[in-house]
Amino acid sequence: MFAVVRTGGKQYKVSPDDIIVVERLAGDAGSTIELDDILMVSDGSKTSVGTPTVAGAKIAATVVDQARGEKIVVLKFKRRQRYRRTMGHRQNITVLRVIEISAPGMTTAKAEAKPKHVPKVVEASDAEGAVEAAPKKAKGKTAGKTKTSKAAGGAKKKAASKGKSKKES
Repeated sequence: MFAVVRTGGKQYKVSPDDIIVVERLAGDAGSTIELDDILMVSDGSKTSVGTPTVAGAKIAATVVDQARGEKIVVLKFKRRQRYRRTMGHRQNITVLRVIEISAPGMTTAKAEAKPKHVPKVVEASDAEGAVEAAPKKAKGKTAGKTKTSKAAGGAKKKAASKGKSKKES
């Protein structure tokens, strides 16, 4: 399922669990925002295009971060006048993660819950074998580098001799 949403004067095609960067929206990191300016919704078999928006369609999104975008350099220049002005601009942005897309008459698509990362426990016998194997590889790499450096430095070319100099003629 996907939808086309309009926010900040721009249009974004989103699916559940997508991350989008939009112009600043009110809300702290971790809060949930509801976007209701949906222009089109499709669930694969059904497509609903709004005139101009789809009535009753909503997108739920979580605010991941409130930040500032990259700096844009604005340069004013007039030729032959010695007129140059440089300014910079950084746009305030909001990073959103789409949680759910819902529209009347269509199935609601939700983002899948991701399991939390659990560190893998390694047994003592496996850990010792891994440590012993690493130094053997490192010794082989350094030996190969020294051989190639000696071979490359041995051959030198002589400078080509020039023709008659001006004093001889």
